[in-house]
Amino acid sequence: MTHDIAMRISKTILFLAGVGLAALLTLGATRAIVVETPATQSTSELSSKSPEKPLDTSIAATVPPTDVAINIPPVANAVDTVSAIQSKPASPFVVKRILQIDEPFVHGYYKWDDEGVPDGEIVITVDLKAESLSVFRDGYEIGATVIKFGDALKPTPTGVFPITQKSKDHVSNIYHVPMPYMLRLTNDGIAIHAAEVKWGYGTRGCIGVPHEFARLLFEQVKLGDRVIVTNGKMLDLGEPIVAG
Repeated sequence: MTHDIAMRISKTILFLAGVGLAALLTLGATRAIVVETPATQSTSELSSKSPEKPLDTSIAATVPPTDVAINIPPVANAVDTVSAIQSKPASPFVVKRILQIDEPFVHGYYKWDDEGVPDGEIVITVDLKAESLSVFRDGYEIGATVIKFGDALKPTPTGVFPITQKSKDHVSNIYHVPMPYMLRLTNDGIAIHAAEVKWGYGTRGCIGVPHEFARLLFEQVKLGDRVIVTNGKMLDLGEPIVAG
């Protein structure tokens, strides 16, 4: 009898111990879940914001060091050379005035009127089709004349040419003829100069203008001024003076 009671007490104690152990295990698992869940949520929240930092880093990586500029040579070293003038980008300006010409525009004729025109950049335009040359200062046409130009054997080239040489009493070293008030455009002999301008006469590529007009033009221009030679490009008020 006593033995049976002892056995029941032992089983009861073991049962209660098992229940207690199960409760402890359940509580521990629950805490582990509670602890892990905030950690997982925090990681996902940081991941959604993390691209901002790599973006800032990549942008900063593309910025060159500030001491790179120290090695750049000064621009002023070549300002006065003709090659520097040739490399300068063209800065077109618009036509602000066209000379009123009432007289017949024939070979040997020219008109010059710079009264009241402000100082500014000189641009010379030549239209081979119209057989004419115009001089613009600050966009105002101050001179216009009929020209003679290259023949079929040596046509006048088109394009934009800076004036690279001025010579008042120049003599051609190719044809050994006078070229008064010469304004050189190319290294192979193309220039603007004074000539007897008559209908039906051509040149070996140069642009001939009346003698007095050549003198006035020579006094106005400087090295580096642009000469734009086209074949049929007409200009009107408000249009930019550019090659075409």
